[in-house]
Amino acid sequence: MFSPRQTTSGVSVFATRRVMSTQATSNRPDVLDVLKQRGLLAECTNETALRAAASQNSLSVYCGFDPTADSLHLGNLLGIVVLAWFQRCGHVPVALLGGATGRVGDPSGKSTERPVLDDATIERNTAGISKILTNVLANSAAMAQVDGIEPAGPPARVLNNLDWFGGMGFLEFLREVGKYARVGTMMAKDSVKTRLESESGMSFTEFTYQLLQGYDFVHLFKNESVSVQIGGSDQWGNITAGTDLIRRILDKNETTDAGAFGLTFPLLLKENGQKFGKSEDGAVWLSGDRLSPYKFYQYLVQSTDADVIRFMKMLTFVDLDAIHEMEKSMTTQSYKPNTVQKRLAEEVTLFVHGEAGLQKARKATEGLRPGSDTVLDFETLDALSEVVPLAELQKNDVVGKPVADVMALAGLQKSKGEAKRMIKGGGARVNNVKLTEEDAVITEDDLVGGQLIMLAAGKKNKMLIRVV
Repeated sequence: MFSPRQTTSGVSVFATRRVMSTQATSNRPDVLDVLKQRGLLAECTNETALRAAASQNSLSVYCGFDPTADSLHLGNLLGIVVLAWFQRCGHVPVALLGGATGRVGDPSGKSTERPVLDDATIERNTAGISKILTNVLANSAAMAQVDGIEPAGPPARVLNNLDWFGGMGFLEFLREVGKYARVGTMMAKDSVKTRLESESGMSFTEFTYQLLQGYDFVHLFKNESVSVQIGGSDQWGNITAGTDLIRRILDKNETTDAGAFGLTFPLLLKENGQKFGKSEDGAVWLSGDRLSPYKFYQYLVQSTDADVIRFMKMLTFVDLDAIHEMEKSMTTQSYKPNTVQKRLAEEVTLFVHGEAGLQKARKATEGLRPGSDTVLDFETLDALSEVVPLAELQKNDVVGKPVADVMALAGLQKSKGEAKRMIKGGGARVNNVKLTEEDAVITEDDLVGGQLIMLAAGKKNKMLIRVV
């Protein structure tokens, strides 16, 4: 279980969080109210009926994730956040991997057809996304427990639609699914109309994607008791294709279609309309292998004042009253810039990377702070190795050698003379300790953990040396 975490001021980040109770069905919070208040509800197929069902029963709710890459990105996180809110309100989250649908490609929001991925790539991507979903949903459950919210049902599940599509032939699909689809309804979807009006048009493969996603809902509804599908606002057409198929297919068995619902949430956008989750280097990945917890944390810290309160509402589980208090504090003279941004970064990094990832991000942030005097231990330097330029040198080229020589050898400074001038001017540091002597020598004691040392030339120009 997570220990109560601390803010940058040393105060527990739980100190201002007021927690909703989910101990009994009769006291179950209205999840639709929660989502609306936090800006996480765009459209709903039958809000009144869903609200009633959610108040009386623990519902299973799913969100799909196609394996178009080996990692999800920050834009995908809203789907996991909404699943987590359903769980906090007493329901059961289900994350669905698109092992089958990923072989087709969703045309929603795309101006051209997605490139076809080979099976090996899809399987590798599916494994990567499965790991992320499992870890983030586990982090979510642990955070809820710290907040005093005990699970009201089974833990979150991660499923793969290849399990039911893999053995289904084309003729079987036409007979069992295609028979109940109406071409006019499919043509009326915005994602279809937009593509048909474009120069590239739309392939039959893409056209049938909505049936595949629709049948996912049919299968989960019939076999897994899943009654709610959620997705981004661009998924509305695919989601309603599912509720429509459930009605048509189950009517064949004289079974009522009541209880199947679709819900969408807004896309995560910055104030200027740009998608939040994109950086100069591309997507802001959720995988620590693609993007270190430190860089993920820093991306969130750089949120603007115009955006940060909205992101706090949409991406964190901090109580709205506490967020309103933060918003008020931002208008006071005593407010320290970026305080709320740091809280946002802490909450979201914990959610995505867990306690260990958050601690690595904090240590790296503190260790890289310009002019920092932070004592660097091996764990901190190891975390910095993901974000600071790294040079590997032989031990006899480091220990016992003048710092100026090592700086030049590692490429931190262009020459020994330049390095000496930096030291003489007071701008050089070894492991955050300011050098005062021009002829200072690196000793065995300077090697943290016997192998790492950080050199700095100026406030921001730093390099990590690994002794091999």
